[in-house]
Amino acid sequence: MIRHTVAFSLIHEPGSSGEREFLDAAVATLTAIPVVQDFRVSRQISQKSPLGLQFEMTFDGAEAFSSYNDHPAHVGFVESRWAKEVSDFQEFDFEPYGTEER
Repeated sequence: MIRHTVAFSLIHEPGSSGEREFLDAAVATLTAIPVVQDFRVSRQISQKSPLGLQFEMTFDGAEAFSSYNDHPAHVGFVESRWAKEVSDFQEFDFEPYGTEER
């Protein structure tokens, strides 16, 4: 299992129609990719980070994660929305401790 998370900031103001449109498009597009599981959008509540939003999703393994990264819907979303509307981001990809190859 792989947990993919990305914390990010948008060029849009929090609560704006631009933010809502971006998030709605992300949910519709990314959850339609068959290998995406447990998709969530969260909002930062701490002032410790300037990255105010987060996407989180899980994949059954490396093959599913690779399939997601290469999926035309994901690539299209990155090119048409993410690259234009995200001002900063940090990506984290985790697997549960004890399941990694040794």
